[in-house]
Amino acid sequence: MVKAKQDVDVLEKCPTGIKGLDEITKGGLPRGRPTLICGGAGSGKTLFAMEFLMRGAMDYGEPGVFMTFEETPEDLAQNFISLGFDLPDMMLRGLIATDHVKIERSEVEETGEYDLEGLFIRLGSAIDSIGAKRVVLDTIEALFSGLSNAAILRAELRRLFQWLKDRGVTAIVTGESGDKSLTRYGLEEYVADCVIFLDFRIVEQISTRRLRIVKYRGSSHGSDEYPFLIDESGLSILPITSLGLDYPVSSERISTGILKLDTMLGGKGFYRGSTILVSGTAGTGKTSMSAPFAAAACLRGERCLYFAFEESPSQIIRNMSSIGIDLARWLKKGLLKFHAARPSLYGLEMHLLTFHKVIEEFKPQVFIVDPISNLSAAGTSAEVKSILTRLVDYLKMKNISTFLTDLTHFTGSLEHTSEEISSLIDTWLLLRDIELNGERNRGLYILKSRGMSHSNQIQEFLLTDQGIGLIDIYTGSGEVLTGSARATQEAGEKAFDLARWREVDRRLREQERKKNALEAKITALRAEFDVETEEVRLMAEEEQKRQAVRAEDRLDMAHLRKGKPAAPQALRAKKTRERSVR
Repeated sequence: MVKAKQDVDVLEKCPTGIKGLDEITKGGLPRGRPTLICGGAGSGKTLFAMEFLMRGAMDYGEPGVFMTFEETPEDLAQNFISLGFDLPDMMLRGLIATDHVKIERSEVEETGEYDLEGLFIRLGSAIDSIGAKRVVLDTIEALFSGLSNAAILRAELRRLFQWLKDRGVTAIVTGESGDKSLTRYGLEEYVADCVIFLDFRIVEQISTRRLRIVKYRGSSHGSDEYPFLIDESGLSILPITSLGLDYPVSSERISTGILKLDTMLGGKGFYRGSTILVSGTAGTGKTSMSAPFAAAACLRGERCLYFAFEESPSQIIRNMSSIGIDLARWLKKGLLKFHAARPSLYGLEMHLLTFHKVIEEFKPQVFIVDPISNLSAAGTSAEVKSILTRLVDYLKMKNISTFLTDLTHFTGSLEHTSEEISSLIDTWLLLRDIELNGERNRGLYILKSRGMSHSNQIQEFLLTDQGIGLIDIYTGSGEVLTGSARATQEAGEKAFDLARWREVDRRLREQERKKNALEAKITALRAEFDVETEEVRLMAEEEQKRQAVRAEDRLDMAHLRKGKPAAPQALRAKKTRERSVR
């Protein structure tokens, strides 16, 4: 019994197939019940109803009937062909049936017996002819244009809506908005199970389309105003509520496209899926910073989506080629896509919706907006912050690496964004002008980079025909020098160092010469000493031999004095010594 009761309480939904609407309504429109779509002229009511039928027939196998009281089927076919809806083909295939009911106000007589029996018969026949599950009546004002009796009007409206329920079709009834009520008669919204209001407004010459679910019996639903876009693919509706903070994070690092900047960021670059902001005054090189990041992504084989709010794609490509970055080849390969538009083209919500739409189509890994500060032309700072917050949350959910540029002004602090989104940023790079000695140069430093070690040094930022260069600024002698002043100072220091090295080299060569001369002198003295040593040795040997001869002579003499001849052996030895002495 409990299960049966739950089955009865659950309202079955009919998916519309309209992008974003099923998310807002948590499944679609109430199945088997009528829904009122109301709004002013040009708000998109007829398109909404036709897409509901087309998507149902194409995507869900549910044929539909479009009954019009104003436009002919031929007019409808011509109007929707530009949106990709081939109405004649769908009619030939038996998926869509159209019926034009022409009502002349002069033919409508207000009597107490006015009823819609003829309409019910005609509509029922159309439903049965194709087994329709969906029905559109466009618009209800034309049906009751000649009726002014409120009692009859209310009764017939109730009968119409009840008849649609009895047939079990999911119906859309369109209605024109009134001055002080949702509809012209102010009655339809009370008898419909679901009421959706479409609004087309212009504020400060900027147009915005918005959708609001006024009521939805038996179901919870989004209650905010949602921007929607009408383009070549139909309607797209974007929920504007911010996403939760439960997105995934990555430890993978990706290159900035500038080798020295990678080194400043721990040698590895940005985290994948992080949000990067480059801010600075006009002319500091913000767009030039985004180009190598885009090129590096394409070089890895990743898709990069570039939203430009100031320059055309061709101008960006030309300008970046002057600093050695070829974006044209990535555009030709389909890895780079530009979307250029003026921020004043439409409202902020429409920009956000466009971001979502193009991202879903192109599916990039890297997303660039240049610059976000231009969005202030379409709304207040608080509104821009709200839009950017939702955009950043959405991109983080998709793990898309986001690169934003922001124009700051000379009058305010450079470490501040007018959109007040610094808390959303993972890595913040600041470009600044350094003016010295009548010369303007650029400097770059990392204001913050969450989750990684990074340099705290200011680097001189150079734009050359070989690309972007980052070099250390001169900070010696208590001075900070850049540009030609740094080059002059470095050249002077280099010349001084060269002169010192030359002096050191001269002294080293002099020392070497003295060393060689000393060693030569030592060698000569050693040779002279060796000669003298040899002479002394020979003299010593000669003297020793002479002393031996004298000893023998004295011995011989001693023998002669005693009258004895010298021994023969002694005589032979004596002669040998004498010969050796000679």
